[in-house]
Amino acid sequence: MIENDISYAIRGAAFKIHSTLGPGLLESSYEATLAYELTKLGYDVKQQVGLPLVYEEIKLDVGYRIDLLVNDCVIVEIKSVEALNDVHHKQLLTYLKLSGKKLGLLINFNVASLKDGIVRIVNNL
Repeated sequence: MIENDISYAIRGAAFKIHSTLGPGLLESSYEATLAYELTKLGYDVKQQVGLPLVYEEIKLDVGYRIDLLVNDCVIVEIKSVEALNDVHHKQLLTYLKLSGKKLGLLINFNVASLKDGIVRIVNNL
């Protein structure tokens, strides 16, 4: 599955960024640097991708935004919070369902060790 290879590269870039910058910055800082690192590696990275809500036959542009969409198949939701909560997991799962994507990474950069801040979520479509 190509998503697994992309996920591996994303995690590697996130570890590099976290070891260089550390925790405590704004989410936008981590988003920009992760997009930069992944682009350097040759991935197609889109930032702040609009995600409409489709309900029955209507499409609602209600302001949902995917932080990063890598190679049009892996969603990355970036946080810089004290702790990840259930709502953060549910947010990413909802984005996966609305977009029809299978794999997402929830990355909280505001941790001492980044291995404790990465959650992989699979949408079983």
